[in-house]
Amino acid sequence: MDVKDTYRTITKASEEVLYKEKNSKFFGYAFPVTSEEEIKDHLEELKKKHHAARHWCYAWQLGKEDPHYRANDDGEPSNSAGMPIYGQIQSFDVTNVLIVVVRYFGGVKLGVGGLISAYKTAAQMALEASMIVTRTIDVKFEIKFDYPEMNKVMRVIKENNLNVEDQILELDCRIILSVRKKEAERIYEKFDATYKVSITELEDQ
Repeated sequence: MDVKDTYRTITKASEEVLYKEKNSKFFGYAFPVTSEEEIKDHLEELKKKHHAARHWCYAWQLGKEDPHYRANDDGEPSNSAGMPIYGQIQSFDVTNVLIVVVRYFGGVKLGVGGLISAYKTAAQMALEASMIVTRTIDVKFEIKFDYPEMNKVMRVIKENNLNVEDQILELDCRIILSVRKKEAERIYEKFDATYKVSITELEDQ
């Protein structure tokens, strides 16, 4: 079975983009996020920055393997703003991302079709202005062993070209490894089968 162990995300906040439709202005923003706390902070910042705006509509998706999302119309007609924004997150296939579209009403009603199109376009422009990268989904392992086992452990690390994230090498040694998901089981078994070395998988922070 082929393990999906990559995901797409953005590296940094996009430039502000502006889409105009019948005097209404739609400012689009994309942010990389990893928690709902961060999402709240970005929304508060934008509400301060655009305190005179009428609507701050957004959608976000979090999670690398089993993502969850939310879409918010913020007072626009149901499904005319949040879902079209979320549709662009899906269409660009990105996660750990927040997209906000801030609307200043220009006095002319756009109708639901016009709103859907405007929010979709502003979200698309924000993502096009972002740097999208593909990253691997990694599993973290903690390896514990006594100092005399050091050479054995280091040999496995070197032979498999493993990424050491942290290490404490004293009498009791501890190494934190980050291993690409599709390699994780094989690496786990390698260390697990090594005498006097214990390995445990760390929960994703």
